[in-house]
Amino acid sequence: MHGTWPDLTESDGTARSIVAAARQAAAAAADRAPATDRDDGFPVDDVANLGRLGLLAAPLPRASGGVGLGEAEAAATLLEVLRLVGYGSLALGRIYEGHVNALQLVLRYGTADQHARLFADSRNGHLFGVWNTESREGLALVQTADGRALRGGKTFASGAGFVSRALVTACPAPGEPPLMLVVALDGAGRADLSAWRAHGMRASATGTVDLTGLPVAQADILGGPDDYHAEPHFSGGAWRFAAVQLGGIEAVLDAWRNHLRRTGRGEDPHQLARLGAGAGAAETARLWVARAAERVAAGAEEPARTVAYVNLARLAVERAGLDVLEMAQRSVGLQGFLRDHPLERLGRDLATYLRQPAPDRALTLAARHVLDESRPAGDLWAAGPGT
Repeated sequence: MHGTWPDLTESDGTARSIVAAARQAAAAAADRAPATDRDDGFPVDDVANLGRLGLLAAPLPRASGGVGLGEAEAAATLLEVLRLVGYGSLALGRIYEGHVNALQLVLRYGTADQHARLFADSRNGHLFGVWNTESREGLALVQTADGRALRGGKTFASGAGFVSRALVTACPAPGEPPLMLVVALDGAGRADLSAWRAHGMRASATGTVDLTGLPVAQADILGGPDDYHAEPHFSGGAWRFAAVQLGGIEAVLDAWRNHLRRTGRGEDPHQLARLGAGAGAAETARLWVARAAERVAAGAEEPARTVAYVNLARLAVERAGLDVLEMAQRSVGLQGFLRDHPLERLGRDLATYLRQPAPDRALTLAARHVLDESRPAGDLWAAGPGT
């Protein structure tokens, strides 16, 4: 399926090089992940490694010092990079997916001046993030004696305290649609991670951030009102976190398989049956993610149809992840719940990261699209006239 997409300059091997860099980052992250699996953990060294390997700047256009990984024609390569980073560490994958998302939004909605400034920040090692979930009071853009500033904050903000360039949404007035802003954080102790006592993904530094008092200039405003929620990119972008989840599924599958080899239990027919079913579920997830990424990148159909497909894809990946995790834990048994077993942390991280917002809404929206379609079931997602 990937072969149908144009790759990143096959002639000079850029795509192969950036995927190779992701493999290096994943291997190092996997080695360090146990040490950062704590409530105050964060993969600082791994983020620095992403910068050293060129992955932080990779989403930028070539003319801006990147390899175009954030552009539509590079979706197949981006999928591989996200999958690999997620394989090494789901916490790092979550952070890197947010960084890529932020730069894609800057690329899509930014002015030439914003591109120049923010792309330079990325090249210089700044970590970007997208924080959209509102805290209780929300985030407002208010007028002060010195100009405009932010009041309020965001919650479930991954990389809190470590992200230095945050893309956030803020309302300019009650009832008005939100604006996107990219703000430079001032390191003033704005992050609160005290409530992040999660079952898994402990190293993602997900917490609440108080942005009150941060000044906002016109140059910080990205795009127009409510551009952040424009479809199909808002909902369709779920394929990116599904790609990271796919890497986590594959890591669980490998930990499970390695356990069967190490213990000599792999020839048991029941173990083989479960392992075969797990491999099938992982490949199903891969095919869904690849097809979803391709549809979003192509941009050749009505947004509602793309969103419906991506919603089904994210739920198919969730189901595959839950199935693989259940079968792996059943096969490995109690050992897989001991802290020194690789499956224990991998399972916790995957179970936690699979919990994405509004799965029931995603399913019913996709089902409504199917219900309203007049095409035969076999043609629901086919390319061609009427797409």
